[in-house]
Order: sequence, then C-alpha cells, then structure tokens
Amino acid sequence: MKSKKFIGRNVLFYDYNTIIVGSGAAGTNCAVHLYEFMAQKGVQCPQDRIALVTGGLDLGASRMSGSDKQTYYKMGTSPDVPDSAADFAKSLTAAGCCHGDLALAEAVGSLREFYHLVQAGVPFPHDSIGSYVGYKTDHDPYERATSAGSKTSRFMCDCLDAQLRRYGIPIYDQREVASLLTVGQADAKRIIGVVAMDKRKASTKDYAVEVYLCRNLVLAAGGPGELYKTTVYPQGQVGIHGLAFKAGLAAENLTESQFGLASIKFRWNVSGSYCQAVPRIFSTDPDGNDPRDFLAGYFPTMSKMASNIFLKGYQWPFDPQRIESCQSSLIDVLVFSENQKGRRVFMDFRQNPAPAASMDKFDLEKLEPEVRRYLQNAAALKDTPIGRLYAMNPPAIEIYRENGIDLASEPLEIAVCAQHNNGGFAVDKWWQSNIPQTFVIGEMAGTHGVKGPGGSALNSGQVGGLRAAEYIANVYDLTMPDYADAHSDINRRLNQFIVRLDTYVDASGLSPARALSEIQSRMTASAAHIRRPSDARKALAAAVEQYRTIQSHGFSVRTRADLIQAVRAEHMSLTSVAFLKAVVTLLEQGGGSRGSYLVLNDQGTLIHPDITDPAAGTPLKFEPENKALRDSILRVTCDPEAPEFFTCESVPVRQVPTSFTVESGKYTRVDTPVSCQLEGLASLPPAAIER
Repeated sequence: MKSKKFIGRNVLFYDYNTIIVGSGAAGTNCAVHLYEFMAQKGVQCPQDRIALVTGGLDLGASRMSGSDKQTYYKMGTSPDVPDSAADFAKSLTAAGCCHGDLALAEAVGSLREFYHLVQAGVPFPHDSIGSYVGYKTDHDPYERATSAGSKTSRFMCDCLDAQLRRYGIPIYDQREVASLLTVGQADAKRIIGVVAMDKRKASTKDYAVEVYLCRNLVLAAGGPGELYKTTVYPQGQVGIHGLAFKAGLAAENLTESQFGLASIKFRWNVSGSYCQAVPRIFSTDPDGNDPRDFLAGYFPTMSKMASNIFLKGYQWPFDPQRIESCQSSLIDVLVFSENQKGRRVFMDFRQNPAPAASMDKFDLEKLEPEVRRYLQNAAALKDTPIGRLYAMNPPAIEIYRENGIDLASEPLEIAVCAQHNNGGFAVDKWWQSNIPQTFVIGEMAGTHGVKGPGGSALNSGQVGGLRAAEYIANVYDLTMPDYADAHSDINRRLNQFIVRLDTYVDASGLSPARALSEIQSRMTASAAHIRRPSDARKALAAAVEQYRTIQSHGFSVRTRADLIQAVRAEHMSLTSVAFLKAVVTLLEQGGGSRGSYLVLNDQGTLIHPDITDPAAGTPLKFEPENKALRDSILRVTCDPEAPEFFTCESVPVRQVPTSFTVESGKYTRVDTPVSCQLEGLASLPPAAIER
C-alpha cells in the first residue's frame, strides 16, 4: 500500500495482479478458481495477487434474493433421462439473441461447476444412491433444475466465501466503486485500475479515495437493480454499468430485462408455491381502503381465474406470449394497470379468490385438471391459501416471518418488478470484454439472450467465473502491475476525479436522491414490462437532458450519504440513457413484444376487450414479436460525441460450434464429430487457449 496526495486529498494505492469487483456467487467463484490455477502453475502466495473489492459483503442479488424455491439450472443428472451439452445449448438459445459459443460453454461447464458447488458444501438434494435428480423449470424441456431451497444463491455465496477465506484472499469491503482507470486508445485501450471510496470514512472533506491497480480486471458487480422504481433487487443494488460504459465496454441485449410479480415491503419473488396456493388478489386506494377484487371482471369463470393464478407459479416471469385468451400473464398486465391508477395491489393468503357477480364461488373441485392434480399430489387440497402454502412449502412462509411479515395474519403488497437483466456487457467465449484483460461475469455479462430457463443465470455466473480464471491464468502475465510508463496518465485522471467530487460539494445541482427518483420513475413507466414507442422516445430525451444537467451542474451534496449517492446517481443516469437508447432503437426496428415485455401498438393485437388505455380510453393492443430479429443482437457503445451519448448497431448471433480437436497446440474447428481427450487446460501452453 502506498499513499499520495491529489489536490490536497490523500489517496491510497494498492497493487494486485487481478482485481475482482463484486463479492456475489460469480465473483467469489472466479477468485477461488483463479487462486487454484495460480497455485497449479507454481505461483507463490497466489492470495497476494488477487483481491475482491465490494460495496458490501452482505449486499447484492446473490446473497439477498430468492423465491419460494430458488432454481439452479444445470445439465441433466437423472440416472434414466439422457441429456447432452448440445441439447442444453439449444434450450439456452431457443428464444434468440443468444451467442451459441457462450451457450455451449455454459452447457459443457455446467456439471463441472455444479459439482464444484456440491464439493464446496451447497446442500443440493440427492437420493440415497447419490443422484441429483431434477425437475422442470420455466422454458425447460428437460428436468435440469435443482434447488437448495429459497436461499440457494445465498448458500452458494456462503460456501464459496468460506473457500475464499481459507485461501486468504483479501476482501476490501464497504468500497463504493466510483471510476475505472483507463490508458491508451482504440485497440490499445486497457483498464488498469479501480477507483473506490471507503464508505465508512468518506466525507465531504475527505473522500477516502483508494486506487486498486491491476493487470487483469473481472467485473462481477451484478445488475443495475435500482434503475427501476418497482424492483425486487436488494436495496442498494446499483451496479456499475455507467462506469463500464465510460471506460469503453460495449453492451448487448440491454432491452431484455425480466419482470415478474414480487412483494415490495420485503423484496422477494412471489413465484412457485406462493401463486400455486391460489391466494386472493385485490387492490385498494393509497390509504388501504376501498378494496376491489379487480381480476374477476376480466376472466370468464372462477375456474379460469383461479387456475391462472396457480399457473403464475411456474409461468412466473411476465411473458407476452401468455396474455391472449386470458392466460396467466394477463394478471401482470392487470396488476400494473391498477398501480398506474394509483392503487395498491395485495395477495391475501387468508382468503380464496373472490368471484364477480356472474361467477361461481371458489371451489377446489372445479379447478382445471392440471391444477387440482398438482394440489392433490402435494397433499395441498386445503380450504385456505395459507393452508395450501403450508402443505406445499413451509419455508416459504418462514422467509416472510423472518422479515417481519406474517402471511397468516396480513395481506402481502405486490407489484410487477424488475427481477433480472438478461442483457449486459458483450463478452467472448472466455467472458472477456471488448477491452483485453477486462472480463465480465455474472449478471453484468450479456450472455442470456431474450429469455432462458429459470435458474440458468446462476449456472452462467459460475461457468463465466471459471472461464475467466482459466484464461487469465493461462494467457496473461501473473506478475504484479508496473505502470511507471502510465504515471502521468494516472495522475491526470485522478486529478480529474477529485475535481469532479469537489464540484458536488455545495453545488447548485440536483439532490442525488431526486435524480435517482427521476431515473427510477422514468424507467418503470417507459422501459419496464409495458412499453410504448412514443413514451420511450420521450423518456430517452428526458434521460439525456438529465445527464447533460448533471454534467454541467453536478449535485447538491451536504453529507457523506449524499456524496455516495451522487457518485451512484451520475453513473446510473448514464446507464438509464444506454438502456433507453437500446429500447428506442429496437422499437424503431420493429422488435415487437418478446421476452418479458409487451409493446403497445394501437394497430396491433387486442389484449382483452375490457382493458383500455388509461390515457386514451381506447382498447389496449400490442405488437407481436418480430422473430426475424432473433438472429441479431443490438450492441450499444458509449460515444460522448453522439447526440444521445450512445450508438447502436445490430451484430449477428454467433452460432453454436460443432466440434473441436487439438492441432499444433490450438483448438481447430472440424466439420465432423471427433472424439478426443484433452489434458487439463491449466497444463496447456498459452497458445492452446484460442483468443
């Protein structure tokens, strides 16, 4: 550690070979693998060459998110149902906009990483023979899913964190990443360090700035969950997308976020057994008065309505393909419509769904056959939703009780919430970004396409961490950084950074809280699961104007909390411009409704004869998906000179590779399947890893 003054501010410097930003399941897994690969290569004290920098060990989606039964998706391990990596890759790419080489890499690496988690101690269920038999999840043609319960990803983090600590890898906790240091231009550009602020010490007088210089950088900071007003991401999950854009990383599929019903007092997905218990869903005015059972007016029978509430359990993500003819995602549209009217929506596990005047009362005997059969097999044919939920999944009740909510005595407020960002930063098959020696893994990486099977993101984060660690250990220099030749560049950029923070203090600009609130409201209204082209264009113009204002006037900062919020608000403002630019561009290309969002179009397909546009009073219609666009991906790049700060281009989807062998120390594609046995990758010379 070294210390140096910049404009009178003390800045601490640390040197590491590899810095990993983020301490979730993907980041910790990458650190564990990189330590092991370095040790295999004879590096002395690998723990002195790797460090994690994180905003909070107890934060983040991996540690804080879940549902009734959080799914981990892997290649099939049933003793009597065959599976293959090729079939797995087909499932990941089925909805389009997913690179085939990434899908195949996730397939091939899935069992290696699954059993790595088993070995680390994650309690995935198995039978007495040792088989990890799975079940089907959403968009899954096989029984590939498994679960360690509602806190699967938390268990993953805990077990990997224990390994990381045994290895002695340092963790710099409570650091707010505020900038990425770059040197060089165009193809010669590199990110050589991370600038962070110690949140425990930062103040308006001492910014507590730290610089972590590195040869290799792994970004694993998660998705920008706080980009939306209604979100199930843990509070404080802001991501660092804006910083990555400014550093020059290109992004893909930013249009493809996933949305679903979730509780908002305690942020938790109400998928699975929460919906399968068939609770009552009703709305109230803002004060909790005037209760209305609003769903009943849009379904023809009680059986149809109750069965679709049930089906939301395993058709949980909002899906525009499940709206017509009163299917399960119509519920999401109706919940959103109530919220847009200023009403609050609740699930009530104390009462069964209430009928409209023309409907029969709720009756278990009259549920659709699939629903009744499921409840019967689960021994859940009980009189009340709470009874059914307890019969199916007692821990689903307990998780709310742990967070101060008793489902047996109070209703649960819900909304349609942002849940996962399928897009992110562009990576190759080693999870390396367009800037060499910078890797992106976990939810920050744009690897998921339009939609994938439930739980596939957890597998992707593990495989991505493994692949990045393999490449760093075998291709790049594992020594400590020496940037003596970049001394003047580093000093100049740090001076600029300190000056920027100085402009926040007692400035005349927005309050950071107000800026963040504007971003969140704009994104939820115009770039969430309901999108209208005209609204999106207005939102983009407003986002661009907000970012220009922030650049020219800064923020009004008075306290330590304001200072940290200002750093976040600036890069989140740029992030919102990027997302909205992508949304508008795809809408202009005629992308239509796909993945987890509905595009409204007055000339399109009728959603329901009784659902009207609140603004126009006309029937609500939507534009179906343009499937011709599944073979291309929208890439977004920051350009400070562009009118809207970003440019977009469509790039072709990389196809699934066929088969590979080894010739002259390189991977070479062959036209016909070839059986070959490779030595461990870590023992191969650097030339064996195709760049």
